[in-house]
Amino acid sequence: MTQGKLFVISGASGVGKGTVLKEVMKRRTDLRFSVSATTRPPRPSEADGREYYFVTRQRFEEMIGNGEFLEYDEHNSNYYGTPRAQAEEKMAKGPVLLDIEPMGAAQVRKSAPDAVLIFIMPPSMEELERRLRSRNDTPEDQIEMRLKRAVWEMEQRVWYDYVVVNAQLEPCVREVLDIIAKECGQTA
Repeated sequence: MTQGKLFVISGASGVGKGTVLKEVMKRRTDLRFSVSATTRPPRPSEADGREYYFVTRQRFEEMIGNGEFLEYDEHNSNYYGTPRAQAEEKMAKGPVLLDIEPMGAAQVRKSAPDAVLIFIMPPSMEELERRLRSRNDTPEDQIEMRLKRAVWEMEQRVWYDYVVVNAQLEPCVREVLDIIAKECGQTA
């Protein structure tokens, strides 16, 4: 993986990473998004191959055994991982975005030291909880688990290259776009 720059975007569940990334992708048509695989069930608005590749736990574990992931992690009782072949194919064409959690980001940092790591923070824990609850698609036990994990995830931001607070969508998107332009040697 040598041609395209690899950008890793992380943040706690509910921080708005997906929304930020959709806006960034609309404005930077040269970016490619690496679709992760997961064992979690799709949400009503999600499609296989678009937001995630939805696979069974057994298939995911076969892929782990075959070394098919650039990185993978298990959290919230589900596996998530970046298929290696897909990421490499996309990087051959230009910059690539990965939406992954801190454990996966640490794995990417080891295998691709020049990757740029960006952590998206909520403005507060109260706002993060409000966002998680407003989805109306997550059981209470999962919300509690995600909030507990969020504390640990936010502690990991210290080893990221950039930290961006998502208090409002537009300023957050602009800041991420500025980081990408800077790291690609372009003017924003």
